[in-house]
Amino acid sequence: MNAELLLAHFNRISAAPDAVVRLRKFILDLAVRGKLVEQSPNDETASTLLKRIRHEKQKAVERGDARKEKPLPQLATDDLPFSIPTNWCWSQLAEIGFLNPRNVAAESVQSSFVPMASISAEYGVANAHEVRNWGDIKSGFTHFAEGDVALAKITPCFENGKSTVLRNLSGGIGAGTTELHVIRPIHVSPDFVLIFLKSPYFIGSGIPKMTGTAGQKRVPTDYFAYSPFPLPPETEQQRIVAKVDELMALCDGLEAAKREQETRLDQLTASTHHHMNNGGDADELRGHAQFFISHLPRLTTRPDQVKQLRQTILDLAVRGLLTRNVNDGAATPPIPGSPAFEREICFPATWSIQALVEIAAAIVDCPHSTPHWTNEGKICVRTNQFRPGYLDLSDVRFVSESTYIERIDRLKPSESDILYSREGGILGIACRIPPNTELCLGQRMMLIRSGKKTIPAYLELVLNSPLITNLAAAKTTGGAAPRINVATVKAYPIPLPPLAEQRCIVAKVDELMALCDQLETSLATAETETSRLLESVLHHALQNPALA
Repeated sequence: MNAELLLAHFNRISAAPDAVVRLRKFILDLAVRGKLVEQSPNDETASTLLKRIRHEKQKAVERGDARKEKPLPQLATDDLPFSIPTNWCWSQLAEIGFLNPRNVAAESVQSSFVPMASISAEYGVANAHEVRNWGDIKSGFTHFAEGDVALAKITPCFENGKSTVLRNLSGGIGAGTTELHVIRPIHVSPDFVLIFLKSPYFIGSGIPKMTGTAGQKRVPTDYFAYSPFPLPPETEQQRIVAKVDELMALCDGLEAAKREQETRLDQLTASTHHHMNNGGDADELRGHAQFFISHLPRLTTRPDQVKQLRQTILDLAVRGLLTRNVNDGAATPPIPGSPAFEREICFPATWSIQALVEIAAAIVDCPHSTPHWTNEGKICVRTNQFRPGYLDLSDVRFVSESTYIERIDRLKPSESDILYSREGGILGIACRIPPNTELCLGQRMMLIRSGKKTIPAYLELVLNSPLITNLAAAKTTGGAAPRINVATVKAYPIPLPPLAEQRCIVAKVDELMALCDQLETSLATAETETSRLLESVLHHALQNPALA
């Protein structure tokens, strides 16, 4: 596959999750299958190369430079994982080089020590090393020399693809972590061996063969030494390595371009947020808010950004920046000692700020006991059913009539009352009780009933806004089991517009939240479609030699 064709594919599929990561793996996969560069009839065949390798190994044994190796196991046809070009041949790493060679050198010779942390999982990243005297590292560590290829054999390093061609070693030799398999290839490019070791085929096939206990699993020597190894002609190995390097550099460029694009978008979003939080007068604040609202799709390109978008909308809403006839520049005084108001937020002059307890008709805490569950009866709501602004009743639990009566002793929940979680992992979430729903409270929650100064929908969105959720987070107690005290909840400072404006704010928030829903759906759909397109493109290229 040439660089131009890969780039054309990438432009269509770059929005897919981990597109570049998957393209890198795909390039390695094509390389070991003989589909990355054209074969040349002028190349010496791999079978002839294999004869030269065997002859060279035999001469090394005769000179005493290497030990005689045990016979290799035969590769059965059923063991061969995929087809390869006709001028290639199947071999094994133990056949094309020496495994785990030993070094002989004076103890005073400077050499390199390579710990596992100095070996990268990424293709093209050279190993680092520490200079030490050979006498300090020759025992108790794995030996290697310049140009050897090392594979991390322990989990999770193997699964992550940690392997390297050992280069730039002091004195040309080194030693390192014992969690390595090492091969010293003969007449075979070390970089092509590395491509094979990092290929999805080799790693994917090796994971099920790892042995040992959880957290200490290792790749067996037999898998490393005797797995089928696709051997190309020597000159084609060089062409493959050059093409892989070229395409990996292209992926680097594509990755950098995507990062730069996302960085610029993040900077634009951050700048907009900064101006909304630090703008001067009312007109300037409103201008920044209007810019943000009118560019929601442009500022939101990933599904994970929608959550932040929803919070920004709520933040604008409770500051009077979503609706007309709002901020005239006059500021409502902040409540003394309230961390949420340290920014001295400018609210409309027609608004007031009042403690929640002053505007709520009722605020009650839940019973502090686990109810006895029954197969049927009255719904008893749990905090794991909470979502900001939404109560999930798809999976409910029940209590008996008598338990229900006991648990509504303080206040019977009714339509549009607000359930508020004040403990646990979803601390600080508010949602209204939907119409025609009869329920009682479980644990770790409160019930808040709006008074005459607020409409329930507006109070709900204020409680879910960063203005209050940030304050709640700052006021938690309980350490490992955080919670908000009832007194803290009652003292929440609530920005209070006139009732008519509350309705306008709720309507605008509903409109923008619906847009968020659409954005979320469209982004998820686009992500799914591009993922399918990526799979299709990669599968087609893998199966179609014409793309090679």
